[in-house]
Amino acid sequence: MENRFNLIDEPWIPIADVGRVSLAQLFGNPQYRALGGNPVQKIALMKLLLAIAQAAATPDDEAGWQALSESDLAGSCLAYLEQWHHRFYLYGEEPFLQMPAIARAEIKSYGTVLAEIATGNTTVLSQGQQERALDDADKALLLLVQMGFALSGKKTDNSVVLSPGYRGKQNDKGKPASGKTGPSMGFMGLLHNFVLGETLWQTLTLNLLTTQDIEQSALYPAGLGDAPWQAMPQGEYCDTARRHQQSLMGRLLPLSRFCLLAENGLHYSEGIAHPDYKAGGIDPSIAINRKGKDPKVLWVNPGKRPWRELTSLLGFLVAERGEFDCLQLRCAIRRACSHGGMFAIWSGGLRVSSNAGEQYVSGDDDYVESTAWLHAQVLGDHWYSHFSTEMTTLDALARQLYACVLGYYKAQLVDGKPLAEQATALFWQLCERHAQSLFDLCDTGEENRIARRDCAKPLRPTFMRPLTGCARI
Repeated sequence: MENRFNLIDEPWIPIADVGRVSLAQLFGNPQYRALGGNPVQKIALMKLLLAIAQAAATPDDEAGWQALSESDLAGSCLAYLEQWHHRFYLYGEEPFLQMPAIARAEIKSYGTVLAEIATGNTTVLSQGQQERALDDADKALLLLVQMGFALSGKKTDNSVVLSPGYRGKQNDKGKPASGKTGPSMGFMGLLHNFVLGETLWQTLTLNLLTTQDIEQSALYPAGLGDAPWQAMPQGEYCDTARRHQQSLMGRLLPLSRFCLLAENGLHYSEGIAHPDYKAGGIDPSIAINRKGKDPKVLWVNPGKRPWRELTSLLGFLVAERGEFDCLQLRCAIRRACSHGGMFAIWSGGLRVSSNAGEQYVSGDDDYVESTAWLHAQVLGDHWYSHFSTEMTTLDALARQLYACVLGYYKAQLVDGKPLAEQATALFWQLCERHAQSLFDLCDTGEENRIARRDCAKPLRPTFMRPLTGCARI
């Protein structure tokens, strides 16, 4: 096939306030602020960019990272992309992240693998759920998302097996099994976390792991590993696939689906089966708690916005309280604090439902994301203590509001539970409007404490207004 639509040269990456840009433009322009798209697309793109950065310029240790400037990293990435330019064609003899051998698999429409699109006998509730024609840029983004965020179910054609003797795509009866969920998605939708800088170059630099970080984490026996475009697997369980399962590259670009873009759809089958978090397969961007009998992770919860999980995500700031650990945040926040200034913690993902092995978006399921900007110079034990106290207070107010509404309707001999839940959800929505002010006020400096006394007075009553209304009732 003719090589065409090279991702290094063609615009396909959504950038906030800009539009689509190519990989060469992204690493050639220091002004781009942040990625665009929905939360899952942002995560998948961030993982791709980090995979390129790790392949191009992984520092040996902290000293090596400190010596690496943002422009140095971008320049290394451009040189690396030029070296591997021939492997970034979306179409051709060696198409990007695709398996030509999977052409025997059944062709699915592109809407079949998009979580927000209604296909088959699914009810269409809005125009946004209708399948539409995709251009090459859309297809590139769709393909990237499938590598880690594919939904489980019968959409995969698992009758095609590339590794001789491999039985991981069969059920107990020896027939093609349903496809497993993507390792970056998990059962209900894993919450992913990154540190954001003021520009994309700064964001990638802060999130870049060193060889020492990778080794000390003890999460990736094969170390950094090779990027997929350097060494694509030949099958689901070949030597390359097994190494990919145990490397950091295997978590950034898991290849959990073997795909091949066609003119009228997508050849689609299950790819490399990565272990889940209970078996030790952990993305660096998820938070996990290993202190109990069974490991626990933070899931996406549309009813609890990610900013409310900051006490769990930042528990490592206070060693004796920390339960959840996120490798990406722990390393990046340490570096952001050493440089000073402002940085943000971005958290997001997609909540999904599951029934009999089939994942789908239904009911209250939705995309979720939050961004919390923090001052590096004040982040620490005292800030965390103040923030934990404020969040405990807000939780108490939410429970009090729930009890007030429930009690009112109970006195009217009416089931008030649904309305109490709605009132509590609205309370947290209103609180979110002032969340950034809350982050800013939980500081520790003498001058900032004075400002906190001056500024917290209008903030606390703001949070308590719903309770004041209940009191009048």
